[in-house]
Amino acid sequence: MDTRVLTLKIKGYSFYSPNNIVLVPADNQQAYAKIISDLKSRKFYPVYILHGEEPYFIDEITDYIEKHVLTDAEKAFNQSIFYAKDLEIGSVIEAAKRYPMMANHQVIIVKEAQGFKKLDGLDHYIENPVPSTILVLSFKGKKLDGRSKLAKSGKYHHCFESKKLYEDSELPR
Repeated sequence: MDTRVLTLKIKGYSFYSPNNIVLVPADNQQAYAKIISDLKSRKFYPVYILHGEEPYFIDEITDYIEKHVLTDAEKAFNQSIFYAKDLEIGSVIEAAKRYPMMANHQVIIVKEAQGFKKLDGLDHYIENPVPSTILVLSFKGKKLDGRSKLAKSGKYHHCFESKKLYEDSELPR
């Protein structure tokens, strides 16, 4: 089986094709590659806000952070994975304000963050994050309002919008 991937850039889209044609907005692919490159070179932001209609890149970035930022020994004390439907935003902020134990960083991952009813207080944390904490917020199927404080306070965080992938039959006309 041939595992090579064909990638062509045409009119702002990349055609990604292992078996079939899928259109990936070029800015998605470039932003994703930049984030992964930064993570591989151990350049971390205190907060990653991952949002958008397409969950593929959101899941890939989240999984990479979950598996590669901390060693297996560090994960026991310094990695927490939450689901928004199970808690309030205050619990996430409280966990993010803690310092790591016997490690340089702690990782807090919030999956399905679109499940939070309110994001009160999160903007205050993002304005002054704990530098040793890496907070990942995954908003799947939901684009953040660009006018919100959460989206605008980009000095200490990386905000990634995952735009919709198009199948060959769904090409925008």
